[in-house]
Amino acid sequence: MSLKAFHVAFIVLSTTLSLGFGLWAFDRLDPDSGLRLLFGIGGLLTAAGLLAYGGWFLRKMQDVSYL
Repeated sequence: MSLKAFHVAFIVLSTTLSLGFGLWAFDRLDPDSGLRLLFGIGGLLTAAGLLAYGGWFLRKMQDVSYL
């Protein structure tokens, strides 16, 4: 596995996990505490940032082969 393929796989896994964490935090939202709201927003913002970074990385590495 090349370094580029590993990096793409790691970005996809990290995005999926942060999106799942954000959605989980919103699902378990407690009206008395705003901590899970912050966790949910943070997870979704992290997922959005990772998506933007993944798009940038794929455009930058467009001419580099996977092998």
